[in-house]
Amino acid sequence: MSYTGDVEVGGPPDVRELPGLTISKLAVGPFDNNAYLLRCTATGEQVLIDAAAEPERLLELLGDAPLSRVVTTHRHQDHWGALGSVVDATHPSVVAHPDDAEVLPLPVTEPVRHGGTVRVGQNTLSVIHLRGHTPGSIALLYGDGDTPHLFTGDSLFPGGPGNTWGDATLFNQLMDDLEERVFGTLPDETWIYPGHGKDTSLGRERPHLKEWRARGW
Repeated sequence: MSYTGDVEVGGPPDVRELPGLTISKLAVGPFDNNAYLLRCTATGEQVLIDAAAEPERLLELLGDAPLSRVVTTHRHQDHWGALGSVVDATHPSVVAHPDDAEVLPLPVTEPVRHGGTVRVGQNTLSVIHLRGHTPGSIALLYGDGDTPHLFTGDSLFPGGPGNTWGDATLFNQLMDDLEERVFGTLPDETWIYPGHGKDTSLGRERPHLKEWRARGW
């Protein structure tokens, strides 16, 4: 069966095979978080995006292949609840933006900023800083030909931007960053992998940008 991105807590991962990279999406924990395991098909090296919860299931997903890095997309605890257990078991580098690093339970050994990169074996992910949901929220972009793949944490979902709790300044900052750094630079075919729930695409969301601005969330 082809990849859909539809996963449930307690259910199996959904796996997508790309040229050079395999993406496994797993739903974990009481807040239905998405964890994404990226594996370089050439080297077997793996990177985990958001060690959110249920460390035993995340470690099972890893299998015997090495885990080189764990990336935390932002500071909220539901996205790093299993970080300590996964790092203790596999000893990867801990990756996050410096503006959110102080809240994490472990030291960040590989800080990243806007325009930086994260390696997955022979592949490169580009770091996009999206301020608003938290000060150090990041998205990770894998450019695969005509269909880029963007892991957005809690900054972009089907139907709108991440929560800014009614704060107009934070909302406008997040919308500005999304419009400039995501919608303004990437094509409609870009596949969006959010921190919770179903996947989407930029083309599906782009027509609603003015609506989001008007409603303020």
